[in-house]
Amino acid sequence: MPDPGLSPLQSSLPGAAARFGAHVIAHVHRHTLTTITEAAEAAETTQASEAAEAAQAVEAKAATEATGAEAVDGAAPATPAPPAEPAAPAASSAPSVPAPSVPVPSVPAPSVPAPATAALPAPSVPGGIPAGEVTTGQAPGPSPALERILRGPSGLGTQGLYLGRRDEPAPPPAPEPSSQGTPIPGLYHHAVPEPDPVRVEEVSRRIKRWAVDEVQAYPPEWEDQFDGFSVGRYMVACHPDAPTVEHVMAATRLMVAENAVDDCYCEDHGGSPVGLGSRLLLAHTALDPVHTTKEYEPEWVESLESDAPRRAYRSAMEYFVQLATPSQADRFRHDMARLHMGYLAEAAWAEKDHVPEVWEYLAMRQFNNFRPCPTITDTVGGYELPADLHARPAMQRVIALAGNATTIVNDLYSYTKELASPGRHLNLPVVIAEREGLSERDAYLKAVEVHNDLMHAFEAEAAALAAACPVPSVLRFLRGVAAWVDGNHYWHQTNTYRYSLPDFW
Repeated sequence: MPDPGLSPLQSSLPGAAARFGAHVIAHVHRHTLTTITEAAEAAETTQASEAAEAAQAVEAKAATEATGAEAVDGAAPATPAPPAEPAAPAASSAPSVPAPSVPVPSVPAPSVPAPATAALPAPSVPGGIPAGEVTTGQAPGPSPALERILRGPSGLGTQGLYLGRRDEPAPPPAPEPSSQGTPIPGLYHHAVPEPDPVRVEEVSRRIKRWAVDEVQAYPPEWEDQFDGFSVGRYMVACHPDAPTVEHVMAATRLMVAENAVDDCYCEDHGGSPVGLGSRLLLAHTALDPVHTTKEYEPEWVESLESDAPRRAYRSAMEYFVQLATPSQADRFRHDMARLHMGYLAEAAWAEKDHVPEVWEYLAMRQFNNFRPCPTITDTVGGYELPADLHARPAMQRVIALAGNATTIVNDLYSYTKELASPGRHLNLPVVIAEREGLSERDAYLKAVEVHNDLMHAFEAEAAALAAACPVPSVLRFLRGVAAWVDGNHYWHQTNTYRYSLPDFW
């Protein structure tokens, strides 16, 4: 897969996270930035000196030619204007050669070669990223890699880590909040731009055709619910750096398939905790193929077409592996197994009508959550976060916190929808109210605080990882996860077909 490029700008970190690592950046980059700055200023000084010489030579030649022309015409020669003074050179250790004060028009001005810089070592930063090379005879101006080093780290949440930058452009204005829906008061989140309407329309058209014609994921009477889900807008908002519509479609098919399993096996459309383990196991084989004997394999293959969830899983995974590397595909299967384990824990509680402790509920939500969605952000972005970097404990913590925070967003926005459904639905406000003896309002507001704590932890940990491991694929992956977190909130806030807020304010 191609090397990762720049990612869309995402939310900056809170002040506490931004203050983290200022000393780290100062320590790591002090020597590197000093060396590069001196070299760049030397090149600028040389360039200014050469430009001044050339300007003086041109002016002198023009003045002489004008004098000669006037003499031929019999006119008195005009007094030439004094040559412009060269710009004051910047402080530098590089030698400076002054331009001659009276250049001879018939003789070209001498050329002063730029000082050789081949001996300047190419600096590096932690993680082994070369900062670029400066070669003899090049026109002054750093390479793109060198510019990245001059700017300093640009990972998620590093905006507050700089003591100063050279020629840093003003940051872009914050995106305007969406005109649809109302965010939960007090909920920590970041507004995102409206997703590209052209791409939203195309993804929406393709996903409905896939769901209806290819996998028959839902019957005609569910069509309004499918349209109201607005999955095209959801996925375009969550993956702003996807290079093509087909990359967005890979995530969109998986999202629809996961919801088919949740609805048909667990919740609204025939779901039940009874026998859920068997159904989930067989559905998981559509993602993680069974390797069995020739005698029994045909029956397993036939089972993959037996219901909508398995048809959707099988087809969505077939499309996904066309874009994913084997490592990325295996990572996704692992995260889907986590999801299914979380489904089973919640089902076990439902069978016994048991309300878990708050910490137990949050543990379950770390598995029964959105994690499989942001974890494929590199596949959807068209690059790969190497397996060893993805498996780092710090990266796993960032991904887990992102999944936990986005899932509590779902608990909060779907609160009134679940209360109106038959039976008791476990969500964080319900569990807090039951276990901590709080009113519905106070429990809901405390759940908002839990979400905010998770978000701040996610952003602080992402900033720490970006500073400690500024590898391009790591930085882009962190930004991609942040984009998914923000896009997920945007979709919940704006999906007024599905969600409405409780009257607690």
